[in-house]
Amino acid sequence: MKRMHVVKATVQRALPHWNLDQYFPGLSSPEFASAVKQMKSDTASFSRLVEEITSRESSTDITADGDNVLDALIRLLDRVSIIMPYVHLHVAVNSRDKLAQRHMSECQIALLPFRQANTRLTAWLGKQDIEAYIASSDIARDHAYFLHKAKVEAEHLMPQAEEDLASEMTLSGGSAFGKLHDDLTSQIMVRFEKRPGDEVELPMSEVRNLATDPDRDVRRRAFEAEIAAWKQWETPIAAALNGVKGEHVILARRRNWESGLEQSLFQNHIDRKTMDAMMQAAREAFPDIRRYFDAKATALGIDKLMWYDITAPVGDNNREWSWDEGMSFLMDQFGTYSDRMRDMVQQALDEQWIDAEPRPGKVGGAFCSGTSDGKSAVLSNFTPSFEGVSTMAHELGHAYHNVCERERTVLQRSETPMTLAEMASTFCETILRKAAIEKGSADEKFAILEGALVDAAQIVVDISSRFLFEQAIFEQRAERQFSPDEFSVLMTDAQKQTYGDGIAEEGLHPYMWAVKGHYYSPNVAFYNYPYMFGLLFGLGLYARYRENPEAFRAGYDDLLSSTGMADAADLAGRFGFDIQTPDFWRSSLEVIRHDIDEFVALVERKYGA
Repeated sequence: MKRMHVVKATVQRALPHWNLDQYFPGLSSPEFASAVKQMKSDTASFSRLVEEITSRESSTDITADGDNVLDALIRLLDRVSIIMPYVHLHVAVNSRDKLAQRHMSECQIALLPFRQANTRLTAWLGKQDIEAYIASSDIARDHAYFLHKAKVEAEHLMPQAEEDLASEMTLSGGSAFGKLHDDLTSQIMVRFEKRPGDEVELPMSEVRNLATDPDRDVRRRAFEAEIAAWKQWETPIAAALNGVKGEHVILARRRNWESGLEQSLFQNHIDRKTMDAMMQAAREAFPDIRRYFDAKATALGIDKLMWYDITAPVGDNNREWSWDEGMSFLMDQFGTYSDRMRDMVQQALDEQWIDAEPRPGKVGGAFCSGTSDGKSAVLSNFTPSFEGVSTMAHELGHAYHNVCERERTVLQRSETPMTLAEMASTFCETILRKAAIEKGSADEKFAILEGALVDAAQIVVDISSRFLFEQAIFEQRAERQFSPDEFSVLMTDAQKQTYGDGIAEEGLHPYMWAVKGHYYSPNVAFYNYPYMFGLLFGLGLYARYRENPEAFRAGYDDLLSSTGMADAADLAGRFGFDIQTPDFWRSSLEVIRHDIDEFVALVERKYGA
């Protein structure tokens, strides 16, 4: 008879939870209620001001009107940027929290007038002489990039009544479907036979973490259990994906974007030339990534990798990294860059910015959310491995980015796109990995090098597969909805095009469309390729850092603080990068090729391949 019970891994018991009381004493507190009330009042005031300014036939004083409305917008966003993350963070660690879910819904509805007024403001700015306004106003000069973007965005607005309707309908459309995915996938419990006759029930995040187990049989059975669970829940998840992508397609068309991709490129501050150059270089690197896959299969003693082998540990290094050990090492290595970076990690620990324990109801993966005054909230599902520590380095890299943007206004910070948001996280992760390879034993170096290649392969190959998958959806979603089986076919087809013969065809993951929450963002289509941009741009930055650390330090923090104030190409130019040509991206990929060459040589020596 199989026994069914819920378990937690013992390593999780001492892991930190974040302290949200530093923002408000609780969701039921008078302080939170007062803040929400003030947010509603500020929203109403902003809406009235925008209505007053935009209803005039012509502006009598663009400088006065513009300054007043920008000041009101910044004050409102300052309040929203504390309240909304506070509510979201409660939901992220416990999607079963009914009070948090209620407040999330109420706050989203309360902000509807803001979104509608903001659209009217964008349309009004599109009609103004922006250059003259920037020349006449200090606040306009400080927010010139925002104003220039608004000018372009105004060209892609529907009539105001339709924009107002879209703002209202998304709460029952794309936003609701995105929320459905988050809530449902965070609550899925998976039956898994840990040992023969001993069946346990684990959160999906913990089952997916078993992909790093050294026992191949455990990985295989965990993968099979995961796939079975996705199969069980595929219908509502497919409905969510159809809903989100349907909204993306309709709104992009109605706003006269050539495609969802064109809109995404604009949102991410890059152009098609940059995108094509990066993707071309990535495709050129596929054969090298497949060399790595073949070498890893040799190290594991198998003919060909299955999906559940991709993140498997290799070699004889069974070292566990405890939370305390990992954070101590991370702090030391961040300190090699600067005292400021190390002190930020200490502040994060002291002030309980971090929630690291996997548990039922908590969303999977990891993220960093900026809160206020340069602070952040960092979520992870920590595992006692170098990968777990590396994930923390990545997310704390985002936190450092937030520290560097502390002196910028909330409007300047909010303009930072995904493409540029990933460079600090990649840079910090690289600092940690290079130090771990340098200081580790031979077995540890081998394992860490391989772990770095796991990440590189995910970014270069898997992100490419996600891009192809999403392209296929956009090409066909206007004509019809997709069944779960069709999503799975499109997913595996994209994986075949990118992974090629590096992964056994029967060993692909047909449900990655259900796994990755990035597909379900109501506001951003093609959410995935910015990670490739961030990795390769971050590697390019790290190479410059190694060449001349002092010169790099003199400009890097300022670069991070300016990511919401210029296009990616302009910012890259500060470090001498031309990101519109494949050569830049090839040079970053050369760092990965060097690691692959080293790994293949180590496998040949170690396993006699």
